[in-house]
Amino acid sequence: MKYPKEYLDEIKSRLKVSNVVSKIVSLKKRGKEYVGLSPFKNEKTPSFTVNDEKEFYHCFATSEHGNIFDFVMKTQNLRFGESVKYLANLAGMQPYMFTKQDVEREKKWKEYSSIFNQYVEFYHDELIKNQSYSNVRDYLKNRSISKEEVKKFKIGYIEKNPNFFKKLNQDFNTETLMETGLFYLDEKKNIYVERFRGRLIFPINNISGQPIALGGRIIENSDYLAKYINSPETIFFKKGSNLYNLNLARGLSNRIDHIFLVEGYMDVVSLSKNGIENAVANLGTSLTNKQILTLNQFFDDIIICFDGDESGYKAALRAAENSIKDLKPEKQISFLFLPDKEDPDSFVNKNGKNYFLDFAKQSKIPVHQFIFSHYKQQTKNNPSSMAVFEKKLRTIANTVKDDFIKKYIMEYFLEKIAELTPHISKDKNYKSKKKVKSLERTKKHFQESQSLSGVELKEFSLLYLVMNNIKLMQKNIHLIENIKFFTEVNKQIFDTIISKIKTVSDLKVEGLNIDNQLIEKINKFAPIKYILENKSQDNSEIFALLDDIIRDLNNYDLEFRIQELESKFSKDMSETTFNELKELKKKQNIN
Repeated sequence: MKYPKEYLDEIKSRLKVSNVVSKIVSLKKRGKEYVGLSPFKNEKTPSFTVNDEKEFYHCFATSEHGNIFDFVMKTQNLRFGESVKYLANLAGMQPYMFTKQDVEREKKWKEYSSIFNQYVEFYHDELIKNQSYSNVRDYLKNRSISKEEVKKFKIGYIEKNPNFFKKLNQDFNTETLMETGLFYLDEKKNIYVERFRGRLIFPINNISGQPIALGGRIIENSDYLAKYINSPETIFFKKGSNLYNLNLARGLSNRIDHIFLVEGYMDVVSLSKNGIENAVANLGTSLTNKQILTLNQFFDDIIICFDGDESGYKAALRAAENSIKDLKPEKQISFLFLPDKEDPDSFVNKNGKNYFLDFAKQSKIPVHQFIFSHYKQQTKNNPSSMAVFEKKLRTIANTVKDDFIKKYIMEYFLEKIAELTPHISKDKNYKSKKKVKSLERTKKHFQESQSLSGVELKEFSLLYLVMNNIKLMQKNIHLIENIKFFTEVNKQIFDTIISKIKTVSDLKVEGLNIDNQLIEKINKFAPIKYILENKSQDNSEIFALLDDIIRDLNNYDLEFRIQELESKFSKDMSETTFNELKELKKKQNIN
């Protein structure tokens, strides 16, 4: 049975060819490509190349050529199905479980893909060749969109009274055509209508470049028609999981580390026309975590540039508060605000590529700075307003999933608030020096923490919480005595603590007889320390934090067990293993 194309595409989207190849071949960057010694022939001079942009490797010594699946099959002597399982695991994906529905889904995808390809090609050709569309060409000319951009993005135009439904209906049944979202039923007239009639259409492609949806724009002013519309969601198109132009932009990630995220299709097209090809649009919806995570797979800095009006600013604020949750080490999310009533389309056409890029470099601000600046403007200089201000920022900081990013952002917020309350420190020079030193400590602390795993850090948090609330834990020993640890040193420390809690009535940290260096390490790196500093620390909050840590550790345990079973299942494919794996994944989803 064939793997669904979208499953294979997802694997390819998560893994660069260079990442896969480098596990076997030592690669060096050379321009847009990577080079190394051939894995297929003994050689002293490198003849093996990898191109992430074009998604292939090539060996000049042997003429071997292919994608990541080909490479794994040939270098590890695996069959295609085995290579898919290997790469899916490498990409952090679950093995694909074939069902009877997959056959039907594959059939639907072939029909869906065929319909969209025919539809896009037909109306694209119509725009290019039909001489009667002078009004459309005038519109494109006024928007500075050339024939090259029309061809590059496969832009099309659908006349006001099209009849392509009838043509497609000769090869595909009505139900299938309706499932694409390209048509709807006019119940009054009892006819099937093309959703994008009278509009320019912009094909929305999946990661491999196949059209799966459309965006449409009217070319005439109208009081009753929306300027932009998008395809409705289908089984193959989810707005929150896709980005316009990602299939083209991601190919630039091996030489460009940033991506511009804009609101509209025309913004992307205009930026591309002006030589800025690293731009995507978010399909008219609020920015989703899935979109952020997808972009972070390819780019280190996401620069969000929405329209310079009130609605654009509001959309940017929503994007900031949502995206900051997924901020990761080595990654940045920045915001670029254009002058009032400008959008990327108008701004780049007016000022050109170099001005736009210089403006972006000088004017972009990190997500946490934008959030602080926004809420600062909403705050009055009185205790009540400042209290609301601080509470809001603490809440936002606590949504950040990465513990060390959370710690840095919390520290930044609190330091900036302190600057607004001069009574905290009248010595400005002292305050300034303290801030610099604090940030330097944060940076050093972050670098040192990189050697620690997520599991270790969670265990440190648990140990820190227990050691600083010993009496409370003695009264509630049943909550902690059976917690599973994963690292041997931390397990030994925890076993010692549990033993002492059970046997010593008036226990203090000093009486635990734990090596001081170990205690210092826990105190230094336990992420929860910074959370506790910003909480009132009543018993209910302590128990809530304890529950969070236990749940996270249980999830780690589940993940490890799932990985073990997935590895086992890939070898024996037994029903028993499959059912066990299925049950564990149910628990994982519940948690």
